[in-house]
Amino acid sequence: MHKQTSRREALKKLAAGSLAAGSLTSLSSFTDQAMEEQQSLKGNINHSVCSWTFNFMPLDELCGTVKKLGFSAIDLLTPKDWPTVQQHGITCSMCYTAGKISLTEGWNNKNNHAWLIKDFNEAIPLVAKAGYKNLICFSGNRNGMDDETGMKNCAEGLKQIIGLAEKEGVIIQMELFNSKVDHKDYMADKSAWGVNLCKMIGSPNFKLLYDIYHMQINEGDVIRTIRDNHEYFGHYHTAGVPGRHEIDESQELYYPAIMKAIVETGYKGYVAQEFITTGKNTGEKIAALEKAIKICDV
Repeated sequence: MHKQTSRREALKKLAAGSLAAGSLTSLSSFTDQAMEEQQSLKGNINHSVCSWTFNFMPLDELCGTVKKLGFSAIDLLTPKDWPTVQQHGITCSMCYTAGKISLTEGWNNKNNHAWLIKDFNEAIPLVAKAGYKNLICFSGNRNGMDDETGMKNCAEGLKQIIGLAEKEGVIIQMELFNSKVDHKDYMADKSAWGVNLCKMIGSPNFKLLYDIYHMQINEGDVIRTIRDNHEYFGHYHTAGVPGRHEIDESQELYYPAIMKAIVETGYKGYVAQEFITTGKNTGEKIAALEKAIKICDV
């Protein structure tokens, strides 16, 4: 799967309402002994998985997989998906709005503020009513704009929705992407830029989604960055570097140490797996998720 377009393709499926359609193999055929009983996890990390990385199976089956693996959260779902996860007792650990979702057109461009403000003002009460807390947003691409102007534009727009977020107890989270490999020209590509934006907005209801994979590519120094800036990080994503595949011994990041550093900050939010598995069938793909959860369960 092409790294740069995979999540964007998943978003297109979301817009078409077909993310949950189609399965390569029914879960009933997955007979790994480790899946027979719910896994016992330590409880120091709240685990989740990003829905788009498992869009080869219906959402209903992904919910069953999540429960069998012993955790109870799925990332990056739109409001239309919430009834499905709620039926399984699964929470949405990071929500999308119900409107337009774009990784390249974001808050750094004032021309986008009107539709973004409308979408977020509609979504924030829905998130709160559903009992969820996190709502994702994006800076958008630079398109020739300097970073300082983009930051000011982001702050100007986000301040128009942050009051409602505070009232409803919802945290708006801007995801940090790498602009070196996967998201060329994306503005929020450095943790320092995001931290400065948090300070400019000045609200506990605006934080950063610190994607470990993306920030390892763009700047490295992951553990020290987490320790120094954890108060601004409201959510974490994982994936292996290089390749965005499994977070095992085949890649350069040592996730047990990273998870330990996160726990030591007192973090109580979610860590969502967002790697693209190299498994050749459904059983192998689920086994890769199970292994990733165990690696991160410090």
